[in-house]
Amino acid sequence: MVQRVAIIGAGSSGLASIKCCLDEGLEPTCFEQSHDIGGLWRFTEAGRICVYRSVITNTSKEMMCFSDFPFPEDFPNYMNHSRLLEYFRMYAEHFSLLRYIRFKTTVHSVRKRPDFSTTGQWDVVTETDGTAESAIFDAVMVCSGHYAEPHLPLDSFPGIENRFRGQYLHSWEYKDSASFQGKRVLVLGVGNSGGDIAVEISRVAAQVFLSTRSGTWVVSRISDHGFPVDMMLSTRFHNCLENFLPSALMRWLRLKKFNTWFDHANYGLIPQKSPNLSLIVNDELPSCILCGTVVVKPNVEEFMESSAVFEDGTVEENIDMVVFATGYTFSFPFLEESVRNNCRSKYALYKYIFPPPLEKPTLAVLGLIELTGSIMAGTELQARWATRVFKGLNQLPPASRLMAEVAKKQQHLIKQGLSNKESKIKTSYIGYMDEIASCVGVKPNVPLLFLKDPKLALEVFFGPCTPYQYRLAGPGKWVGARNTILTQWHRAVKPLRTRVINDSSNHSLVFHWLTILGLPALLCAGLLICKYSSQLWFPRVRLGVFPICKMGFMKGGL
Repeated sequence: MVQRVAIIGAGSSGLASIKCCLDEGLEPTCFEQSHDIGGLWRFTEAGRICVYRSVITNTSKEMMCFSDFPFPEDFPNYMNHSRLLEYFRMYAEHFSLLRYIRFKTTVHSVRKRPDFSTTGQWDVVTETDGTAESAIFDAVMVCSGHYAEPHLPLDSFPGIENRFRGQYLHSWEYKDSASFQGKRVLVLGVGNSGGDIAVEISRVAAQVFLSTRSGTWVVSRISDHGFPVDMMLSTRFHNCLENFLPSALMRWLRLKKFNTWFDHANYGLIPQKSPNLSLIVNDELPSCILCGTVVVKPNVEEFMESSAVFEDGTVEENIDMVVFATGYTFSFPFLEESVRNNCRSKYALYKYIFPPPLEKPTLAVLGLIELTGSIMAGTELQARWATRVFKGLNQLPPASRLMAEVAKKQQHLIKQGLSNKESKIKTSYIGYMDEIASCVGVKPNVPLLFLKDPKLALEVFFGPCTPYQYRLAGPGKWVGARNTILTQWHRAVKPLRTRVINDSSNHSLVFHWLTILGLPALLCAGLLICKYSSQLWFPRVRLGVFPICKMGFMKGGL
């Protein structure tokens, strides 16, 4: 019986893991290398990987919150690191989590005990203030995330080390734009960090060049009618359409939507090799390109003493600084080699959490996911499942089946030619959340909701798939979930209404969705509901249960 659980890291996933352990009656001990909580989101000037000073979240507060602890209604929808860290502190204080954290403690090794095959226990060696300590734990949750080490591919850029006389650095070293005043700067990589840094540097630099190997789609945080874009797009209704409409049609609709804001081809950003692979959130990049403060360039072929030669043959002279916004890699040096080899890739883990070859499922790796929605919400749900597996309340399939599923996913990547692009592949947010929720037993039963609570069902199906939905029923049910879902739009609008005006417009739910989704979308939904009405609305009297809905919004899986 698992009782003592070691948790490595006190970032967002570590905090959620502590609480999930407590919810299941386990005894957590969290080891945090630094002196405080927050992980990546606690800004420091130097010494550790963290966000830069001006960073703003690209996921809105309603989509990224812990499922039973919404953000205060006056918090902005998108926030800087200090506000998010404040929320973490509120969460830790509310659920009394700090007492379970050992700060300034480094985990040196996590090894299976000699009797692991029968006990599933681990020897964990830590160091605090120069004093080493060894302890036995029944289970381990690795919450150090996938931003462990900067990825600096110098070998891919000939001349950067031995010819280029300017300065180069990785984006993790970037704190603010002060040192870039008046410089000609080249940013390599157009992910979220690369786009943000290019925009910020362009305000003080003489010129910024943004180099991209394959391009990206750019979306704004602001969607129709000024609502957060993820609240508008991450809905079960949209997920249902994606599952039912032909993929070619959905791809065309998606690309048409992306180009509504600006024509990505004209701006040099349209993805060439993998049109569905890359997407970033940036409100200012198109404006900077339009104004010429940021110039988009193709991939760099080589560096000369003070210039960069690009693959299209063009040359930019007098480059002073190069910023590698080339991402991160994850590693777990504290794990014994046999276990570490099984965690070499997120696709080597069962449902991105459990290493399949282990005799006992007492090791969970959290946060190695790239979702089309909130990673924070995903890792919390991972922690809920992992702790119930530790407790013996949920069972994993046999090891042979776990390994077969992992092998199937890896073969699928190879077949699509994506095996070397894992970091760019994003998994469907709703699909993954529903899949893990099904394992836990907390997936919302939408057809049943339409019968029992139509008002809530409308919001669950047509509204944003917020984390609260996974607290409506089953283990960990939260009594406040229903009201929190019904008031989520109020919390989104509340921090915007800082100037009181007379507004007599109708903001009812029906009016809201008629104006946003449009009549064609509602007609499409009506056709789907009619087509599957027998499965959705009528119970099987002979069996006395409702059949599983075949609609895409109830279909889990990656």
